[in-house]
Amino acid sequence: MVKQSEIMIEARALAYDYSGEEEPSSPALSGVNLTVHRGEYLTLIGPNGSGKTTLLKLLNALLTPSDGEVIVEGISTVDEERTPQIHKICGMIFQNPDNQLVATTVEEDIAFGLENLALPSVEIRRRVVDVAGLLGLNHLLQKPPHMLSGGEKQRVAIAGVLAMQPGCILMDEPTAMLDPAGRNDVIETVRMLNRDQGISVVHVTHFPEEAVYADRVVVLDQGRMVRQGPPAEVFNDLQLLHSLGLRGTTAVELAAMLREDGFALQPQLLHCRELVESLCSLELKS
Repeated sequence: MVKQSEIMIEARALAYDYSGEEEPSSPALSGVNLTVHRGEYLTLIGPNGSGKTTLLKLLNALLTPSDGEVIVEGISTVDEERTPQIHKICGMIFQNPDNQLVATTVEEDIAFGLENLALPSVEIRRRVVDVAGLLGLNHLLQKPPHMLSGGEKQRVAIAGVLAMQPGCILMDEPTAMLDPAGRNDVIETVRMLNRDQGISVVHVTHFPEEAVYADRVVVLDQGRMVRQGPPAEVFNDLQLLHSLGLRGTTAVELAAMLREDGFALQPQLLHCRELVESLCSLELKS
């Protein structure tokens, strides 16, 4: 359970402007105030160009704010000397796992970041074995990463980050390049890490069916936060979502159409199973 008093990351009046462009453009982010609590699963959604990836990079100190500040466990991201410490606290998972896989075997890839920290070989081995077992990668340790499926590659990328023992994982559309089976594999892995290990998650996604597993959903548009709340509230705000070119879950969209046809369904349905149960309840009453 998320302890709301334990703030892990805080963005205050955050703004970012990509300078050096040929033509001036509006800020990528403007006036964003956001907290991420320890053990929380937070999802960021919004149309393309809304600032989701920029925000993620600012939380990880890959970018520094044009205005405002980001504090990660008491450390300001503008303190360049402590950037490596922030990277240890907040591990980053990118859309394309191939961009994070650099070694010749899975085992070497998981150990790569640990070797850069100059940890003792015994500790490196222990961590590699631990995270490989946790993520079901033991049978793949000696395989070349390029021989793996997309879902397996993404799990190896997660393992490399997890071996660094972060308190938070930041994910930028980690399933966008995967098939449905691979997507489900990665999301189940991340949910397990959040639930069982207490690792905070900030997840950028275009898939409503992934976002519903979050504790909180934040909606961005044109660099600003326009809505936040529990998934059931945010995804049932179809007026807002449709105005931004977004959609609710399949169950939410179907329920809205059925209500227009006179079906008195329960409010704030989110999952298909809930929709089916609500429809069955109507049938029994009739």
